Order: sequence, then structure tokens, then C-alpha cells
Amino acid sequence: MILLRSVLFVPGNSMRMITKAATTEADALILDLEDAVASQDKPTARVISGSCLKALKAAGATTIVRVNALPTGLTSEDLRAVANNNLDGVMLPKAEGESDITQVEDIIAMEEERKRLDTGRIALVPIIETAKGVVHAFDIASASTRVVALAFGAGDYCRDLGRNPSFLSSEQNELLYARSQIVNSAVAAGVQALDTVYFGLLTDKESFTQEVRRGLQLGFRGKSLIHPSQVGLVNKTFAPSEEEVSYARGAAAAFEDAQARGLGAVSYQGRMIDYMSYCQAKDLVALADSIAAKEEQRRRASYVPLKTYFAGP
Repeated sequence: MILLRSVLFVPGNSMRMITKAATTEADALILDLEDAVASQDKPTARVISGSCLKALKAAGATTIVRVNALPTGLTSEDLRAVANNNLDGVMLPKAEGESDITQVEDIIAMEEERKRLDTGRIALVPIIETAKGVVHAFDIASASTRVVALAFGAGDYCRDLGRNPSFLSSEQNELLYARSQIVNSAVAAGVQALDTVYFGLLTDKESFTQEVRRGLQLGFRGKSLIHPSQVGLVNKTFAPSEEEVSYARGAAAAFEDAQARGLGAVSYQGRMIDYMSYCQAKDLVALADSIAAKEEQRRRASYVPLKTYFAGP
């Protein structure tokens, strides 16, 4: 399981911002070759991004590159530049159907063969950013075993609806259907769902906190971010508390003991634990273990000298 509670976007052409992002506690860093990079800077961004992946891995981060959407004609060129064994995943913007995923999957497979990379290791994270994408969310999520998560992009989705994402209502009811559809589709396909980046003021901590909690309540497993200051709150919100983990471990152990004795359910701390409750407890424990493993990976990561970012893949 690739842990994606907090996924931080970083312009792929900014060494300063990339090296700063590497010091954060974000689960994944997304080097952006799309919206954050002007057309004339994309060749430079490809070189920088491909070269930085090894250093970011050494710093303990999961490495993802957001390529340009298929209609731009730049996707293949992006992947040729960044595909290497230090790349964990590819984020595909404006995914609208199964064919988008299979096209990118074929490009990745071709690069793996051409460069003799580990076959099938590079994951895919499609971004749902249009009404058409929302309608086909399940098809997108289940189109390939490489897909590990669906991400929601509210900016382009709002523009598709003729709305301004910077002026959403406080309840954000405009996004409720799309968010719910994406979560349901992701869960049905067995992948994670990532909520959209926050479009409010960075100084409005209260609204940001409400949006993060709203995503958790709807079933998202993580959130896309645009600023390092947002990482801490998101990591905490999408992580179970120590009390929840302790209870889940105890409930799972009690159910397993009951099954060994031929029982179908058991009472634990005053609550009835059946198979559904057991599965929920095991899922929560697995999440807690993934978080602990990621935190340990970050702690063990050695200091990465600046020259490492220029060492290449």
C-alpha cells in the first residue's frame, strides 16, 4: 500500500521549492510538470524532476510526477524524461475515461522496457477534473492494476460547471456530488481517494481545517496540498488516534480468539464484534502500521546533500 494521506505539489522547475519540500513530513511529493510550469519551462522541468527523484527517495518521500494531460501531446515526452526506478507513481490530469488510463499505461510499460526498469512498479494516480471524468470515475479507477488512487481536482471541475473555485459556498455543496462519486468509485475499485487542493486563503486556517475534516467524513483517505504548512494538520486528521488503534488491535485479537473457539461474534469492551467490525479493525490497524512505517522511513532517512539533487537517476 502506498500511503497517500498528504501529497504535496511542488513545481518541477524549482530546485528551491523541491529541496524545501523534501524536509517536510508529506507522505508523497508530486513534482508538477503541468499547471505549475510555463510552456517554455517544461523542458527544464523535465530534466530537473527526473534528476531529483533519487534524492527525494533518499529523503524518505514517495515520488510522484504529474505529467501533462494526453490532449496536450506532451505526456509521452514527460514520461520519457522522468521514468526511472526512483519514480513511484505518475499523476495523470484530466482523466475522463478508461482509454486515458490504458494509453498512459502503455507509455509507461514502453519506457520500462526501453530503460529496463522494474516492470509494473510505477503506479498511476488519475485526477478527476471534469464532469465527464466524474461520470466515468469507476471505469477510470478500475482500468489498470497500476491505479492506486483517484484524486479530485476541484479547480477545473468548477470551471467545467461555470463556477469559480475561489468563491465556493462555506458548505461547498457545489462539490458534494463529485466528491461522493469519486470516493464511492475509488472504494468500489479498491483504491484510495484523495481530496482536492484547498482553494481558499492560506491564512484562513479555520476554513482549511473544516475542508480537511469534511473530506475525512466523506471517506477520502488523504488530500492534495499546495503548501508545506498544510502537511501537519492533514497527516494528523487522516491518521487514527492511539486510542482508536489500541481498541482496534484488541477487538481484532478478541474476534480471532473467538473464531478459534468456534464463535461467530464476541463482546469486547461492551461492544459486539462481528466479522464486519473485525474487518474494520484490521483495516485501521493496517493504516496505523503503514503510517508508522512511513514515519520510521522518514526518521531513518539520512541528510541529503544538495549535490545529490543533481546526480541524476
